[in-house]
Amino acid sequence: MEQFVNYAALFGIGGLIFAALIYAYIMRFGEGSELMREIAGMIHKGAMVFLKREYSILVIFIVAVFLLLWWKINFYTGIAFGSGACCSMLAGFFGMSAATKANVRTAQAAFEFGQSKALSVSYAGGAVMGMSVASLGLLGVGIFFYLFGHDPQTAGVINGFAMGASSIALFARVGGGIYTKSADVGSDLVGKVEAGIPEDDPRNPGVIADNVGDNVGDIAGMGADIFESYVGSIIATIAIAATATMCQGPLQAAYMSLPLLIVMAGICASLLGIVSIKILEKASPQAALRYSTYIAAVVLAVLSYLLIRALGLPMGVFYALISGLVVGIVIGLLAEYYTSAKPIRTIAKSAETGPATLIITGLSVGMESVALPVL
Repeated sequence: MEQFVNYAALFGIGGLIFAALIYAYIMRFGEGSELMREIAGMIHKGAMVFLKREYSILVIFIVAVFLLLWWKINFYTGIAFGSGACCSMLAGFFGMSAATKANVRTAQAAFEFGQSKALSVSYAGGAVMGMSVASLGLLGVGIFFYLFGHDPQTAGVINGFAMGASSIALFARVGGGIYTKSADVGSDLVGKVEAGIPEDDPRNPGVIADNVGDNVGDIAGMGADIFESYVGSIIATIAIAATATMCQGPLQAAYMSLPLLIVMAGICASLLGIVSIKILEKASPQAALRYSTYIAAVVLAVLSYLLIRALGLPMGVFYALISGLVVGIVIGLLAEYYTSAKPIRTIAKSAETGPATLIITGLSVGMESVALPVL
C-alpha cells in the first residue's frame, strides 16, 4: 500500500484537469448586459494587474532565498522552495481568474434561471480555487516525496516546498488584505461622505478598486494562505514520521506515506462533494453547502479507515482524523449559526434602542462566537 503514494502526483494532475473542466462550465454562462460586462471587465483587469505587480516583486525575493538555500543547505532544497512558491502563486492566479469570471455570470444566472443555477455557478467559481490549491499541493509534495521522501535521511528536502508556500502566503495575505481595506475605506469616504454617491455605486471609481481588493485579498490572498496551511500540515506530518525514533522500517514508511494517501483520498472526496452540488442546488444555499460538506466528509472518513487498516496502523490514527473532521464541521456550523440565525436578529433588535446598545450587543455576540470554537 505504501507504494501507492508514488501516484500522488497523478492525482494532483487529475485534480487540475477537473478544475479546468469546472472553469469551462463557468464560461458556458452569459455575462449579461453591456454594462455588466464592462464593470466585470474592469474588476478582472484590475485584479490581474495587481497580481502581476505583486508577483513581479515576489520573484526577486524567491530568487534571493533560492540562492541562499542552495548556498547554505543544498540545491534540491532551493528547488523545493521555488516550486512551493510557484505553486502557491499559480493557485492564486487560477482562483482569481475563475472568481472574477464567475462573479458576473452568477449575477446573470440568478437573473435568467433563479437561485439554484446562481448557486451552482458561484460554487463552481470557488471550487476552482479549492481544487487548484489541493491539486497543486498534492502535485508538488507528491513529486518531491517520490524523489526524496522514501528515505528519512533525505526527506528534509521536502521542507523547502512548505517554506516556499509559507513565504508567498505571508506576502499575498498581508498585501491583499491591506489593499482591500484601503480601497474599501477610501471608496466609502470619497463616495458616500464627500460626493454623496451610494455605497457600491459603479459611478465611484473607488468602488471598482474596492471590488478588486475583495478579490485579491479574499481569493488570491486567502488561497495562498490555505495553500500554505494545507502543504505545511502534510509536510509537518511527514517530518514527524521521518524523525520518530519509536518506529523504524515498514512502520515508519507507513506513517510517512499516510499523509499523502489521506490527501489523495481527500481529492476523491472533494470531487464527489463538488459534483453533489448539482443534486443539492434545488435546496437552499445554506443547506446545499452544508450537505455537500457532509458528503465529502463521510467519503473521506470511509477511505481513510480503509487506508489505515491496509497500512496496519493503530486505530488511534483514524480516531484522531475523525475528531478533526468533526471539529471542523462543528466550527462551520457555529459560524453559520452566528451569521444567519438568532444572534444576528438579536443584534438588529438592539439597534432600536440606540447605537451604544447596538455596539455592546454586537461586541458580546462576536466575543461569544469566537470563544465557543476556541473552547
